Amino acid sequence: MPVFLADHTGAAGRLTLWVIGIFFSGCLSANDAVPQKGDISAAIGQSHFSPYAGRNFPANVYFGDTHLHTAVSVDAGTMNRVGQEDALRFARGEEITTTHGLRARLSRPLDFVVVSDHAEMYGLMPQLLGGDPEILATQTGRRWYEQLNTGDYDTIFETAMEIVASLQQKEPPIPGNKSARKAWKDYVELADRYNSPGQFSAIIGYEWTAIGGFNLHRNVLFRGDASVARQTLPFSQFDSQNPEDLWRELERFSNQTGAEVLAIPHNGNLSNGRMFTVKSFDGSRLSKDLAALRARMEPIVEVTQIKGDSEAHPFLSPDDEFADYETWDAANLDGTELKQDEMLQYEYARGALKTGLQLHKKLGVNPYQFGMIGSTDSHTSMAAVEEENFFGKHSGVEPEPDRWKHTVISSSLDPDLAILGWQQAASGYAAVWATENTREAIFDAMKRKEVYATTGPRMVVRLFGGWTFDEEDIKTRLPGEVGYRKGVPMGGNLNLAPGKGDAPSFLVAAAKDPYSGNLDRIQIVKGWLDSRGQSHEKVYDVTWSGSRQPGADGKLPAVGSTVDIKTATWSNTIGSPELIGLWKDPEFDAKQAAFYYARVIEIPTPRWTAYEAKRFAVEMDKKVPMTTQERAYTSPIWYQPQ
Repeated sequence: MPVFLADHTGAAGRLTLWVIGIFFSGCLSANDAVPQKGDISAAIGQSHFSPYAGRNFPANVYFGDTHLHTAVSVDAGTMNRVGQEDALRFARGEEITTTHGLRARLSRPLDFVVVSDHAEMYGLMPQLLGGDPEILATQTGRRWYEQLNTGDYDTIFETAMEIVASLQQKEPPIPGNKSARKAWKDYVELADRYNSPGQFSAIIGYEWTAIGGFNLHRNVLFRGDASVARQTLPFSQFDSQNPEDLWRELERFSNQTGAEVLAIPHNGNLSNGRMFTVKSFDGSRLSKDLAALRARMEPIVEVTQIKGDSEAHPFLSPDDEFADYETWDAANLDGTELKQDEMLQYEYARGALKTGLQLHKKLGVNPYQFGMIGSTDSHTSMAAVEEENFFGKHSGVEPEPDRWKHTVISSSLDPDLAILGWQQAASGYAAVWATENTREAIFDAMKRKEVYATTGPRMVVRLFGGWTFDEEDIKTRLPGEVGYRKGVPMGGNLNLAPGKGDAPSFLVAAAKDPYSGNLDRIQIVKGWLDSRGQSHEKVYDVTWSGSRQPGADGKLPAVGSTVDIKTATWSNTIGSPELIGLWKDPEFDAKQAAFYYARVIEIPTPRWTAYEAKRFAVEMDKKVPMTTQERAYTSPIWYQPQ
């Protein structure tokens, strides 16, 4: 019977014949039954059947931390006794013991981490606490050693603050320290040992910590291995307090060695208007060359971490009901200068993105065309920002009944400006779209800005912009497939509209973290310049859970809450596990420069303070928030008219 089928069928029939032949193997030889490669290609009209064959775009998202301190950092080391190796072990999912003897582990391993210990007096603390004769021979070293070994928390904390304050000096308080070169060599070799391509990336880096109280801090990342990083030493604020000098040194190193490096600024919210300035460091007019240098060296910005969120501020965005998230805005980092309203536009990422459009119009270069990530800035050696597993900023205080009211950052200006434990944000992580889990692929993704920030949950987020997306595209289960084919990803640039009157559309998709809350909504944040060069912004709800509809004011009603604060529990009976939507700019003007980024909001879940109150049976002040709405911020997509 199969023989007759073969007489009058094409390739499709021969596929059927092959299946039938399995049951009639006695009637046909193997050569007769098995179709040839050319036959199969002809049958399905293409060279492949698998929708994943031939892919060459980033199909995987990796989560990690680019900002982690250990006992090697001069500030963390005053209270933290957990070293760099345990920090790497913890990040890749192993259990470690904390400074105070607690067992600790992540719910899931991270994909990558950067142990970014401070460049200033790199490696001094282990040397100091070990009683190194060279250090104890100095008056400052002897005094610090004795105070840090008193066992008295207040004395240790005051000493720690003194050591942190010393980082603002132009000269190191302990001259002649020889620890940095050996400590750096030991670290980069350790990172190489823990780096496992395809499984875990231990990216080499450090933090440059200049103008400490005004937080012009940057994390410096290397693309390469120890053989690259050993060719230099961490550039510190004792080399220069000017970030422009850091950029020049990194570019010089790159040009001289061929190595690739980048810098990531963080905590603009504590810079008191200095992070995203429209001037050069010395107050002179910002030049085109300097703007271009910054754009090259700082492709991404850390917008959320333990010391608050820097995406938006309610004063700058009064119509944005989600702008006031984990806001630290009383003063600068060390409480020595009060915050003024006029500073805010130069501190927050959204304001900087708008400023960047204005500078591009003026200079022809946008120094603030950056992508967005989150990281922890943990000084405990643990990249732990899960709300139920939060170990805080530093190791002076670990989880205990009164941690919520302990001082995290003191203020010499006004005791009321001190930052208390409950104000710490359990945030955040960097999410990176890359082709593979390697140092090189992750670094390259950061350079092209195909990254996003998350306050902790590992939600999967896609954003594409283009001119030809349609409603059929949101039916796909493979948004990346259609997104790369018809548009550009987060971090990209839209070309000119193909036709007069066309407006860009944006395909955005998100899937929840299986360990976290459902999704409330996805928004598009747009910023643009009008014909007079004035900047504007607007937040659009694109897609959301449930049957809610915007009210007369255009606002979408709140999703509600299932949080039981007393038990620190919630249910995913509201919200959606995934959302996908298509949004077309209804107010697009082809003559106006603009940027667009997505913000994904979760349903309310218990904040870390609720878990702590339950765990220790304590009642916190009414001002302490007990719930949170975790979120993600994508890198923008830019449109620039020619």
